[in-house]
Amino acid sequence: MQPLAERLRPKTLDDYIGQKHLVGPSAILRQSIESGRIPSMILWGPPGVGKTTLAHIISNQQNRAFYSLSAVSSGVKDVRETIDKAQRGRFFNQPNAILFIDEIHRFSKSQQDSLLAAVEQGIITLIGATTENPSFEVISPLLSRCQVYVLKSLEKEDLNELLQRAVTEDFELKKLVFDIHETEAMFRFSGGDARKLLNIIELTVNSSTDSPIVITNKRVEEILQENIALYDKQGEMHYDIISAFIKSIRGSDPNAAVYWLARMLEGGEEIKFIARRLVILAAEDVGLANPNALLMANTCFDAIHKIGMPEARIILSECVIYLATSPKSNSAYMAIDEAINEVRQQGDLPVPLHLRNAPTKLMKQLGYGNDYKYSHSFEGNFAEQDFLPKKIKDKKFYEPQKNQQEETIRTRLAAWWKKKYGY
Repeated sequence: MQPLAERLRPKTLDDYIGQKHLVGPSAILRQSIESGRIPSMILWGPPGVGKTTLAHIISNQQNRAFYSLSAVSSGVKDVRETIDKAQRGRFFNQPNAILFIDEIHRFSKSQQDSLLAAVEQGIITLIGATTENPSFEVISPLLSRCQVYVLKSLEKEDLNELLQRAVTEDFELKKLVFDIHETEAMFRFSGGDARKLLNIIELTVNSSTDSPIVITNKRVEEILQENIALYDKQGEMHYDIISAFIKSIRGSDPNAAVYWLARMLEGGEEIKFIARRLVILAAEDVGLANPNALLMANTCFDAIHKIGMPEARIILSECVIYLATSPKSNSAYMAIDEAINEVRQQGDLPVPLHLRNAPTKLMKQLGYGNDYKYSHSFEGNFAEQDFLPKKIKDKKFYEPQKNQQEETIRTRLAAWWKKKYGY
């Protein structure tokens, strides 16, 4: 019998759960699908959010030939053979076939190069699925020919809708009686992954001889502990382990950080994936408390490309220990997010006149650039003036945190901007 996740795979957009920002009423991707003008695209998002399903729905709704390759098991030869098959199968005025490539981030440069001509000539419409940032993993010429759509983890209401659909519409589950007392554990362990949630439901059903089947948080936790190997098949713990890894470094525990690094390396995790996370963490969690952390992480990223495994483990270990034992600050992360939130709330506030460029006579007459103080002409290379739009001129986005490096920064800012940073 097919697994529950396969039995419940949606066939149409109306049955598709989640991603309303893409396929909800009047959403951009839905409009493209319904109009028949489907661009080549990269679907980027975590596992179990419907990337493969969406590719199949697009093919079905447009009545297009559908070819599927996995980047894990396919080579350049497979790509070329599939493209040749798609080209031979084309008839006059028939829409081009869809080539779906799962885990396209695992394709090498030469494999991705082999797709370019077919995408350019319209022989195929490419749909790639990836859990990794395509800016890093997809070559620029191919990426420039594709739309990138970001899929999100399912929200609580999406998971609840999926649960209700499973117990009321699946032909096997409809034979059973359910008494759903609690859903928090199921939703928490699923992590916004539809496939995980359906696997949990299936495990719960298979582990129970009661009627009705009573679902509580405690029961779900017990079942998952008993069946952790089954629940975790095909690397389901990938995101749990990277989460533990990041949180251990953020929490300044070098021992736990190195342990989770070892777990990932022994599990065959891509070293580039690990190194990219370290670059992000260096800026987000160490930040200005130790600005050298970002340099260290970036050097690590470059070095593991040159060295490769097994020696790359040493470079990664050095970087991980350095970051874990560094002082921590998320002030830069907080500052940019608060500034972005302000921009979204306030809209495009005008640039103050004294900060505007004045390349023409008319602009000078209008006062562009007037009263601007050139910092280097003043003592200490500083002149107090307003640099923010008038409406938010006293706003403070950056708040130095209490670590040695930023205490020095705060002292300097207090000397310059007494009103904002004075004690």
